Amino acid sequence: MTADDDIKHLLLSLLQGFYWFDEGLQNYLQARGWPVVTRPQSMVMANIVLGVRRPSDIARRLGVSRQAIHATISQMIGLGMVALVDEPSNRRVKVMALTPLGETMRVDAQQAMVVMGEELGRRLGKARLLEAAQLLHEDWGDPMTFESTGATKRD
Repeated sequence: MTADDDIKHLLLSLLQGFYWFDEGLQNYLQARGWPVVTRPQSMVMANIVLGVRRPSDIARRLGVSRQAIHATISQMIGLGMVALVDEPSNRRVKVMALTPLGETMRVDAQQAMVVMGEELGRRLGKARLLEAAQLLHEDWGDPMTFESTGATKRD
């Protein structure tokens, strides 16, 4: 594969990397005795850790409906991982909060990310991994927009 091919397939490579981390995270948590966590639950948890706590904001970031997020949240509440609490500045709005169980799970998940990052550094080279991480952490700007040409291509 050429460098141009790498760029053409960047989205797929990023997705493959995400799956590598997510599957490793699931395996780590199960080895630590945690119940199976679905990918949507994992993504909700990641958003909460990043400070995104409103269900509607999480749904928007993940590109899913509010109904789908509320179904996932209900499952997570049932597992004792999260709770819906009043937002301090607007008591009519509910936000997500980690329960003590969810916080313990977050600590284990964070440790899993450290272990996997160290292993990836061994596999790919620490300097290369750090460079890739720094590049991906850069501000990419707003998503691109495109003007309609008015024509559609159909097979």
